[in-house]
Amino acid sequence: MSEHYFSSRPHSAPEARRVRLVVDGRAVELTSASGVFSADHLDRGTRVLLEHAARPPATGRLLDLGCGYGPIACALAIRAPGAVVHAVDVNERALELTTANAAELGLPNVQVGRPDELDAGLRFDRIYSNPPIRVGKAALHALLATWLDRLTEDGAAHLVVQRNLGSDSLQRWLRDQGWSATRAASIQGFRILDVRREASG
Repeated sequence: MSEHYFSSRPHSAPEARRVRLVVDGRAVELTSASGVFSADHLDRGTRVLLEHAARPPATGRLLDLGCGYGPIACALAIRAPGAVVHAVDVNERALELTTANAAELGLPNVQVGRPDELDAGLRFDRIYSNPPIRVGKAALHALLATWLDRLTEDGAAHLVVQRNLGSDSLQRWLRDQGWSATRAASIQGFRILDVRREASG
């Protein structure tokens, strides 16, 4: 049986690794482990997102969709200590790691859980994600449709997608679904897509 980072329960032994992350000049270390996305290093897409996406608002609700071991969630919490950062993933090992990393870094504003554990009434001011492209197009579209609908009226999502893995076709699909999807940056083969509700009128 093959194991993917989007498996709910990785069956491999959790070999711990330490990954270095720099947030606004502050160097921090996170614990990662086998069975989660990019377990042994900060992947380029996530690095591009953290370095070039719009900064989070100081307050409100932020969502890290597909949090892995927590680099995006922890960076958001450091940058916006007055905001609540929700970190969700289907991978139970990822959730355990994100919880431990947020605690080790003293980030009480990070709330971690499975997607189905979040109150269905919650709405998010910002969504940040390096989405799981390899789950397949149908599953990816269903995932994004579900969570983008939970943006506030003036909320925005910031997605990083590799150009060679379909960033431009994803941008077209988002527009076909009625979203405003603009390319905010193109760096090292990755696109950052800013997604908002289309302005009415």
